[in-house]
Amino acid sequence: MIQISNRILNMEESATLKMANLAWKLKEEGKDIISLSLGEPDFDTPEFIKNAAIEAINNNYTHYPPVPGYKDVKEAICKKFKRDNGLEFSPDQIVISTGAKHSLMNLCLSILNPGDEVVLPAPFWVSYEAMVKFAEATPVIVNSNIETDFKISPKQLEDALTDKTRMFIFSNPCNPSGSVYTKDELIAFSDIFKKYPKCIVVSDEIYELINFGDKNFSIGTCENIKNQVVTVNGVAKGFSMTGWRIGYIGAPLEIAQACIKLQGQFTSGANTIAQKATAAAVLADPSVVDEMKKIFLERRNLFIKLLKEIPGLEVNNPAGAFYVFPDISAFLGKEYNGQKMNNVDDITMFILEFAQVATTPGDAFGCPNNLRLSYANSNEQLKDAALRMKKAFALLK
Repeated sequence: MIQISNRILNMEESATLKMANLAWKLKEEGKDIISLSLGEPDFDTPEFIKNAAIEAINNNYTHYPPVPGYKDVKEAICKKFKRDNGLEFSPDQIVISTGAKHSLMNLCLSILNPGDEVVLPAPFWVSYEAMVKFAEATPVIVNSNIETDFKISPKQLEDALTDKTRMFIFSNPCNPSGSVYTKDELIAFSDIFKKYPKCIVVSDEIYELINFGDKNFSIGTCENIKNQVVTVNGVAKGFSMTGWRIGYIGAPLEIAQACIKLQGQFTSGANTIAQKATAAAVLADPSVVDEMKKIFLERRNLFIKLLKEIPGLEVNNPAGAFYVFPDISAFLGKEYNGQKMNNVDDITMFILEFAQVATTPGDAFGCPNNLRLSYANSNEQLKDAALRMKKAFALLK
């Protein structure tokens, strides 16, 4: 009999990938499925980045790289951090990994011990909680809702932190809500974190370039907690490079060295060609993706307008990323043909069956009254999806 480890048996499957796989399966069966479940830009990687990769191939960057990444690529990331975020790092504080997800897993396994507490403001990205549990630490969930624009208050933060807290992880802009913490809000948080010097603040800024308001503020620039912050970023979302699989961190030297040690045993260095393409991306003026951001903003405005036409669906106005996170509380407990909506998972499957629209249940993000909808789709698909959902929700009585 084959034995599977308890750590895998106890791990939840990624809800976003689970729904995406189900949508792909139904499409293969000939179903007309509109997928709003995956967080992936529907744009191609810019030509100048692809050309940098071709040049790297022609220059034979096809051998093992250093575990933390090529020095020149790390230097490019340092320049990006200083230019765009006001963050000062040396190349030995940068670790390049196989996607920002890999960077986050490195951090959890390098910092956390059994019994440590990790504060997660909900909604949180689906894998944070699973990573924390895999590292045998204890997630501490701090709740928010649509009334607070899915952001927690300084008081909630202070109430959640204890002497056992070793990490706080958040994304800004947020996946799944699209909410953005402001400079003033993050400065207020920094004053609280300063009281807990053993708490490492992990700032996931992968959606930094898809921010429709003021320029993204990095909490790592707060001098009072500078040595407590790890900034995580990558090229997947902002440069439409999801398949290139490159993420990176800027961290206190001791943490960077721990991540390098771990990565050296698990995966070694990240893809060589993708690293060179990443250097071209991060050295470019961020304005190169302004057109993509403009299109995302137009889609957001269109999709929110359409969703607000669905009676019972409560929608806010997200300031970043490419998600809407509507509250579906009004539909819980309702029925259609004896099929009762006991929870958000029931509603997700109902929408898939009767609207043929794939969504992601909010409970995977710590918010059981919400759905995550990605608007990284064409206007036509968004219009069609909203109409289908409106008809499906109208069936529930």
